Amino acid sequence: MVVAAVLVLLGAAVFLRSKAPPEAARLLPESDGILYIDLQPLRTLAHLNNLKPPRRVPEYQQFVDATGIDWERDLDQAAIALHRMPNPRGPNGAVAYSMVLVGKITGRRLNRWLESHAAARESYAGKTIYDIPEAGRTVRVAQVGYDMVAVSNTPTPEQIHSMIDRHRTAALPFSGSPLLEKHYHDVPLLSLAWGVGQIGLPFSESGAARIFGFSFPLPADSTMVASIAPELPVPSALRLRIEEFARNDEVAQTQAAALSTLVTLARTLAGPLSDTTVNKGFKELVKTATVKQTRDRVVVTASLPASFIARLVEGAASEQESTPDAQNDAVQ
Repeated sequence: MVVAAVLVLLGAAVFLRSKAPPEAARLLPESDGILYIDLQPLRTLAHLNNLKPPRRVPEYQQFVDATGIDWERDLDQAAIALHRMPNPRGPNGAVAYSMVLVGKITGRRLNRWLESHAAARESYAGKTIYDIPEAGRTVRVAQVGYDMVAVSNTPTPEQIHSMIDRHRTAALPFSGSPLLEKHYHDVPLLSLAWGVGQIGLPFSESGAARIFGFSFPLPADSTMVASIAPELPVPSALRLRIEEFARNDEVAQTQAAALSTLVTLARTLAGPLSDTTVNKGFKELVKTATVKQTRDRVVVTASLPASFIARLVEGAASEQESTPDAQNDAVQ
């Protein structure tokens, strides 16, 4: 009986774990928005591993030589919390971030690099937090696991303290911030990248966005869930899905009408565009885009070939190599 009970509990734990958000996202502190990307399957679907490595700017090459870490190769997952700042004109701008990075990115060499660049250090819950000065603000970095790094540029250390604390309870499958707990179940299954949060976060203080000269009211109390997932049963295509949770049915109806107008306008503008890599992807997006409203929810979906991402990355790398001032601009 004891063995059977243990097996039942173990099975239940495995099931709950499979329904839980990724550990990197569960470690994030409370925030206004969350972004997550799983780079391993995305690299496979988009064949990014077959691309020629881009030329590195000198400062980044120095970091790679010193630490042995190449983010393009070694980073597997990234979870980012977005914090709206009370003063958009402060050192952090409108938004500060906290993030958890997972991959082959830890070790003694990184520790030595952090030691040499830190203006101050703090010991917290058995972890060393390094304060790195950057553009008038402080970036705090801590190695929290054998393959995990926590980073935050918020004005206070509260957020990185929270990530370290959450790491100690990461085995609990549904631990995480209130935003994650409330909306992760709305993220479609098998999503490679997703984001949840207040829809007005990246836009102006008034909450209005202008696209092609067309104004969209984006209420601050609306929430969105965006995702990119394989388009089954054809995994060579990616499905983009954006769902808005509006204040009420009337607001959702207005938003749906505005978005439908934008899609129609975008299709008209896309017609005469030349067949560059970016333009082809844009044409495919607007061609397949649909807008649907159900009560207080508005859902926008579109499809994109996974190979487009590889072509886009390859094109950006080629453009950087062919531009004489590209490397200097990247350093600055």
